[in-house]
Amino acid sequence: MSGLEIERKFLVHKWMDWKRLASSCSHIQQGYFAAVNTVRVRIRDDKGYLTIKGPSHNGGLSRYEFEKEITLQEAQQLMLLCESGVIDKHRYLVPYAGHTFEVDEFHGDNDGLVMAEVELKSENEPFESPDFIGKEVTGNRRFYNSHMRKNPFKLWRDTLPEEYR
Repeated sequence: MSGLEIERKFLVHKWMDWKRLASSCSHIQQGYFAAVNTVRVRIRDDKGYLTIKGPSHNGGLSRYEFEKEITLQEAQQLMLLCESGVIDKHRYLVPYAGHTFEVDEFHGDNDGLVMAEVELKSENEPFESPDFIGKEVTGNRRFYNSHMRKNPFKLWRDTLPEEYR
């Protein structure tokens, strides 16, 4: 897949039972390469992906994304070339009111952080949020996976309200 990625990102209220709404769950590990743009390799269950993301526009709402599926073996080999700080998370897909929210539950140094993203067809597309959606963090670099590998949640978790940590 390649093209313009338009998404909004939110924190998830910890005390709400959002997992029961999920239609699927997958385990994701992703590493990053030194580059001007974001270049990552991802292992999602038993599949591999190579992704290149361009700079963000409109406050982090949109950016160009190129993604190509690669073999699991290729992804495992590329992970060995990545910089330190692998992102480890489970992703739950939660369909709601005509959209699918991707809810990421982080592990390792980012344990305790839960975020949701919704991809949109346009920057102004309206959508309805489920009750578990909290504060919007779209465009806040602190919540970019590529940033969290170097500045993990464990170092700044106390800066968030209790309901999000």
